[in-house]
Amino acid sequence: MGAAVKLTQAQKAAAILVAMGKPSAGRLLKFFKQEELKSLIEAARLLRTIPQAELEKVVEEFENEFTEGAGLLDSADSMDTILSESLSPEEVNVLLGRKDPPPLGAEEVWAEIEKLEPGRLARLLAQEHPQTVAVILARMAPQAGSKVVRELDRSQRGEVIRRVASMGQVPQAAKAVIEKRIAEILRAEASGKDASAGQARVARLLNELDREDITDVMDDLEKAGSEDVEGIRARLFTFEEVVHLSQKARVALFDGLPADLVTASLRGAPGELAEAVLSALGARSRRMIESELQMEDDGVSVEAIGEARRRIAATAVELAQKGVIELPSAQNAA
Repeated sequence: MGAAVKLTQAQKAAAILVAMGKPSAGRLLKFFKQEELKSLIEAARLLRTIPQAELEKVVEEFENEFTEGAGLLDSADSMDTILSESLSPEEVNVLLGRKDPPPLGAEEVWAEIEKLEPGRLARLLAQEHPQTVAVILARMAPQAGSKVVRELDRSQRGEVIRRVASMGQVPQAAKAVIEKRIAEILRAEASGKDASAGQARVARLLNELDREDITDVMDDLEKAGSEDVEGIRARLFTFEEVVHLSQKARVALFDGLPADLVTASLRGAPGELAEAVLSALGARSRRMIESELQMEDDGVSVEAIGEARRRIAATAVELAQKGVIELPSAQNAA
């Protein structure tokens, strides 16, 4: 029989966080100080496989209750996943002491600039030469470029579109200069000159609230004269807004979600909302969930229903950030 695994206090804490899983651990991580998070990250990287018996001793020591059988493997990867889904990329880089990322490649430059909010990109391009703006718009995907055109100042827009219309083949040297300039814009955004990181942070907080509370907070923010209202609103999504998603987006959202989670979210849901969800499911899954809904709810609490709906809403926001779907709020803000 092998010797018992000797763990430091930080490693024990990291082991418990990983065993808890992303949703619970993510909420707890927000209460740690920066120095404590650094210790946890370092401890997680030193962990290897922890036998179940040893993990149970750790759990007992911290006087918490966890599901049996939650062994521990790949602690460093799990901790990185928890951090990446709980904190912004900028916050993770600060915690890990990472240096600036390597320069973006040409294709990455164009992909990243299309991720900027159209209004924000238009304001940045207002400082550039019309020919530079024209080349950028001509190279962007039409759907993304059209939204930027809408946001351009009218004093600039006519000249830019004229240049797009008369543009021939852009020399490689000129293209390289423009790509370099785009990379500089992106670096400025990443360094915090854009408010998008803060807007995303506020949106993550608000997306944990009920729909009525979100409305109240946004009203207060608007009355306070915040310039971030539209940027925050574009990142908000509640379960009730599923009805405003396209059918393709709904299918992408509910594909792979646990049936019990979807069932809980539909308890007491209005007919239109329930149909919007059920229509995105396969025939077999739909029949199973409809059958469950017709049965007694077995004491499913209002809190459990709300938590299920928030989890689905959070999944939608995550998919939107990856570019898989587009949120209704983003469409309205565009």
